[in-house]
Amino acid sequence: MTRRLAEVAKRVGVSEATVSRVLNGKPGVSDTTRQSVLTALDVLGYERPTQLRGVRARLVGLVLPELQNPIFPALAEVVGGALVQLGFTPVLCTRSAGGLTEAEYVTMLLDQQVSGVIFCGGLSSEEYQQLLGRGVPVVLLNAAVDFVGFPQVSTDDTAAVQQAYAHLSSLGHRRIGLLVGPEEHTPSERKIAAFRALLPPDERDAPGRIGHALFSFEGGHAAAGELFAAGVTGLVCGSDVLALGAIRAARRAGLSVPGDVSVVGYDDSAFMNYTDPPLTTLRQPIEAMAKAAVTLLVNQMGGSSPTPKELLHEPELVVRSSTGPANVVAQ
Repeated sequence: MTRRLAEVAKRVGVSEATVSRVLNGKPGVSDTTRQSVLTALDVLGYERPTQLRGVRARLVGLVLPELQNPIFPALAEVVGGALVQLGFTPVLCTRSAGGLTEAEYVTMLLDQQVSGVIFCGGLSSEEYQQLLGRGVPVVLLNAAVDFVGFPQVSTDDTAAVQQAYAHLSSLGHRRIGLLVGPEEHTPSERKIAAFRALLPPDERDAPGRIGHALFSFEGGHAAAGELFAAGVTGLVCGSDVLALGAIRAARRAGLSVPGDVSVVGYDDSAFMNYTDPPLTTLRQPIEAMAKAAVTLLVNQMGGSSPTPKELLHEPELVVRSSTGPANVVAQ
């Protein structure tokens, strides 16, 4: 008990006597200090006293599927900063090999009496039902699956594909392909639907135009190689990581980028202007999306009903050097 008092007092910057008054529900402590002590208890992993467990912490869970893809750390940075400015403590939960699953993270967050949760990417049906049943405010940011009942903030995948397709078409490419994530991944399905709508009717079901891969450099390399072998000269990718894998696949096949094939990424992750060649990509409006997600979450915490409509943010095409005029001989 003494050790717990000392650790919490040190973290908050108050005396052990003040911590003791908070834990015992005694008066003489400001609301701000009381909340800081309770938050410190949660962060340090100590259980709240029984009489205080019904008090929801000013903790907000931020659940990410991974940190390998640069887009997720970028989202976490903006979301975390916005939450801190509002007096909340973000709790970063990332799935990793040998670590906790997202379901285990959700259970942990609920045990810690979090004020709300922002999911970037994945959310299983089990987690969805668990959160919905507990009435915890939730916002889905670029959700991998559609769930009714939670507000969503997403990049407009249809607009993204239309911009990339128009860019490649303007450069003379006629054999344009699409490389996206796994099947049943909602953003990927949306990109495919938009892409097929742009193809001539007789090519919409033609093989060798659409590829699926895990969101990894190696996945992009393997799947893009098949699309280039099928004659694709302009490739739209569902992430920058996939695009970088596609560029390596082109080079391994003896093709130059953008001399023989053009590649468009998606995200505009850090350092994409320093790759070889600098990557043409679709920039997600990370700051605007993250702040919108935080606003929606905070509004729910304040008692507002969640908006039933998905907020779509339009991406921006950033043209660099991985796209160029089509090689007429290659087509």
